[in-house]
Amino acid sequence: MATIEAIQNGLLHEVYTSLYGNSCDQADMDKRYLNLIKTHQELFGQTEPSLFSTAGRTELGGNHTDHNQGKVIAATINLDTIAAVTKRSDNNVVLTSEGYPEVVVDLKYLEKVKDEENTTEALVRGIASAFKQRGLLIGGWQANTTSRVLKGSGLSSSAAIEVLCATIFNHLFNKDALSPVDLAIIGKYSENEYFGKPSGLMDQVACAYGGIIGIDFADEAHPVIEPIQYSFNDQGYQLVIVDTGGNHADLTPEYAAVPKEMKEVAAYFGKKNLREVDQQLFIQEIKNLRSSLKNDRAILRAIHFFEENKRVSKMLEALEQNIMNKYLQAVKASGESSFCFLQNLYPSHYTQEQGLSLAIAVTKMILGTEVTARVHGGGFAGTIQAYIPIERFAFYKNEMENIFGKGSVTPLSIRKKQTFCIAE
Repeated sequence: MATIEAIQNGLLHEVYTSLYGNSCDQADMDKRYLNLIKTHQELFGQTEPSLFSTAGRTELGGNHTDHNQGKVIAATINLDTIAAVTKRSDNNVVLTSEGYPEVVVDLKYLEKVKDEENTTEALVRGIASAFKQRGLLIGGWQANTTSRVLKGSGLSSSAAIEVLCATIFNHLFNKDALSPVDLAIIGKYSENEYFGKPSGLMDQVACAYGGIIGIDFADEAHPVIEPIQYSFNDQGYQLVIVDTGGNHADLTPEYAAVPKEMKEVAAYFGKKNLREVDQQLFIQEIKNLRSSLKNDRAILRAIHFFEENKRVSKMLEALEQNIMNKYLQAVKASGESSFCFLQNLYPSHYTQEQGLSLAIAVTKMILGTEVTARVHGGGFAGTIQAYIPIERFAFYKNEMENIFGKGSVTPLSIRKKQTFCIAE
């Protein structure tokens, strides 16, 4: 049956549940996908595109640890980027994302293009190059996308696009030969080597995999993944993010300084990453580290790394044992460590704008100091994450949106399904 007919006959409703949760608006999703197909027809003249979905992610623990081979816990969420895709007869990738200029990449040229750094063109070219390096097939395709992964929200909208493009190459030309982790590694390679951003691997793995997962990056080429089946709603909590409206412009140096400073501490011990450094030896050498590095912040960030790894293990254990209070205590400790030691709640060069700190403070004023709220994602601007008792969510949403604007509070649910082709 044609994709349009499948949607009109409600045959994707069961798929929607695995993507967006039991309470999703099926009529809204039908309209969303039908509009996507209509746009594809208008742009490319093709009436039967394949449909793809890749979700954003929420970080639950392990703030800024993945880039030093640490441990994290993250979850795929019910907000996704979807694409309508058809093959082309040439070697071009043509990508039209809603609200952005058209991207055209000629796959005959897979070397890094310096002038493409920080562009979607760089990401597509890097992903295609990674497939080619693995001896896999690539080919031309055309796609239009629309996304509900909020930009600048710490939900990894860029990683979602990377994983989506890798998923398209994987499905159209390689019969889904690669695993979600393989797709994530390819996305990270492209972001690091072609786009020019020194990110870790957490975002891509979480977007690709599906559900709540613990990830241990001790061997980054082969991360150990521990899936966890859990529902915060069943425990009486609504997981939310609050967009504080901070400006992300010129924050790349702030993000880049975190792994750089952690690695400087590791280098003092002759190691590449902090995961390779013995914590007791680190403690013994703090006095000498201060003299050598002349950077107390780097030492504080290292302290955050060592303790955050332990917290991730505690969080996973708490979820496995279904002890929500124990889990929330670890989340609070993680947030406090990010604030005090990692120091990623506001940019050091512009201390007047502290939306994340303010949102956490207001959350505690509104709901009491026992509420769990923390920085979400990379930090310095963007969003906080909070666990709100379901019966108080409407009140909380109203109060926070009075301060940070309508639509600033977004409830999240956990998506079970990995990145994949929904229909063709």
